[in-house]
Amino acid sequence: MADASLDQPGMTRTSPERREASLPDAAGFDGAGADQMAGDKVMDGIRLGTLEVRLARSAAEIDWAQALRYRVFYEEMAAVPTPAMQAQGRDFDDYDDVADHLLVIDHARGNGPDMVVGTYRLIRRPAAEKVGRFYSSDEYDIGRLASYPGEVLELGRSCVDAGYRTRGSMQLLWQGIAAYVFHHDIAVMFGCASLPGTDPDALAEPLSYLYHHHLAPPDLRATALPERFVSLDRMAKDRIDPRRALNILPPLIKGYLRLGGFIGDGAVIDHQFNTTDVCIVVKTDLITDKYFKHYERRSRDSQTG
Repeated sequence: MADASLDQPGMTRTSPERREASLPDAAGFDGAGADQMAGDKVMDGIRLGTLEVRLARSAAEIDWAQALRYRVFYEEMAAVPTPAMQAQGRDFDDYDDVADHLLVIDHARGNGPDMVVGTYRLIRRPAAEKVGRFYSSDEYDIGRLASYPGEVLELGRSCVDAGYRTRGSMQLLWQGIAAYVFHHDIAVMFGCASLPGTDPDALAEPLSYLYHHHLAPPDLRATALPERFVSLDRMAKDRIDPRRALNILPPLIKGYLRLGGFIGDGAVIDHQFNTTDVCIVVKTDLITDKYFKHYERRSRDSQTG
């Protein structure tokens, strides 16, 4: 869940969908319904200078997010696109048609593709049911998370333009996610996060730190699929220097941990992206409580202003 390289803040991704899929059709775009517009209203006023965070309102805006994803994942990070993605210069799969797409928009860059400078893909249970599964199920057994009481949210395909990898841009994305979580009453959010490199022994200390200090409780624990399972428990707990291990972790993973996030059991090696993936799980109590106070304050301000 990740900046200009996988170990910097500002960008998250999971591996590209193995199936071929088509770009979303404008006629099939249904994200501008009453529910989406209500969610958009919750995000009204989340701005920083010329930047705004909101949900995509059209197939064109999703296309612009896919173009940003392609530039970051395949051109900048040198991941390997499918022939269809390469031909169209877009990162896309079946989930794009059913997901909500959170955008950071720079109004100083006009009203076109260049205005989208950050994105996160948000998949709730009803959207996953349309495809038949959550995206993370390619790497993890997420049965406990998918059936968790209440609404759940899968985060993925996050990236930020190279010129916008600042604390402000990331704060906007997080404020947008908080508003979305608040609006849809999300109980748990999850997704795959990446550490750079495919040698788990070279990552033994940060992986072992995650295992010994942040392993998810059984009712929230995703487990890497047996054929892809790589043990996180690579060092004894008393041999780990927590400060050093935290320093090695990508900043976005550290951000999830600060929210009280947990790690699923087992890592997954993704040779296509040259990464080692872990499954992040976050109960949203802290996020919604913080946002609720912010939302109440905004409501009072608007009534007295």
